[in-house]
Amino acid sequence: MFVRVQKTCLPNHSRTLHLRELPVYDFDMSLSLLIKIGGSLRGASELLDEIAAYPGRLVLVHGGGPNIGEWLNRMGFETHFYKGLRVTPPEQMEVVEMVLTTLGKGLAHSLTQRGRPAVALTGRDANLLQANLLEPALGRVGEVSQVNTQVLEQLLNLGLTPLIAPIGLDSQGPLNINADTAAGAVAGAMGLPAVFLTDVVGVLRDPKDPSSRFAELSKGEVHTLIGQGVISGGMIPKVEAALGALDKGAPWAAIARGARGVLEAVLSGETGTRVA
Repeated sequence: MFVRVQKTCLPNHSRTLHLRELPVYDFDMSLSLLIKIGGSLRGASELLDEIAAYPGRLVLVHGGGPNIGEWLNRMGFETHFYKGLRVTPPEQMEVVEMVLTTLGKGLAHSLTQRGRPAVALTGRDANLLQANLLEPALGRVGEVSQVNTQVLEQLLNLGLTPLIAPIGLDSQGPLNINADTAAGAVAGAMGLPAVFLTDVVGVLRDPKDPSSRFAELSKGEVHTLIGQGVISGGMIPKVEAALGALDKGAPWAAIARGARGVLEAVLSGETGTRVA
């Protein structure tokens, strides 16, 4: 079954927000989740242990930006960004796909060794991620238009964990897709909560004070905080990815630091910021 992905529109709001009392969630560690992780294996042992031990079904989407940049540099290509996205000329697309595919195989092997059999995929496999070109200035960069959820369901039913590299496919060939937006599209198509694991504890009122974490935010509150400048810089694409997951059908999305115990803590509301 192919699930068409809806485009998102982000409104503007402007009102004052205050930290609320921490929510208490009834949580189930057997809940199926979509988890977005980075692509690097360096220093990832603890996080891979955490993911491998999770008792529920998981669909994983991984990135790999730093590794792509490193390999492009090795091969003599210059790297440019436009509107926060990597410009990917056709001659660089092969390198991007090679790096992401190799990273996925390494991550899948590491999870399998830890007792969680995983299968590394890209959007090429069984037309898993069909995509549309974003705009000519970006080259071979796209956004997900349809997700072949049947393939993912079949793998999950076999006890396997799908691990997806964000490579989409259009009529001309592969497209480079931002990993966060790809994760949101897959989560929405599957109807799964999306957990974006990153290097921050969540959305903070004061970036220097971890205790100022917002445990839960609505869509409108996210837009308000962006308008107030509380959410700024590198946090903006993270919350926009969370909003995108919601708009595409995910019941909720969370942003949290990848560390030991993070999945239980996110589900219980003890860490991260949940957007719903």
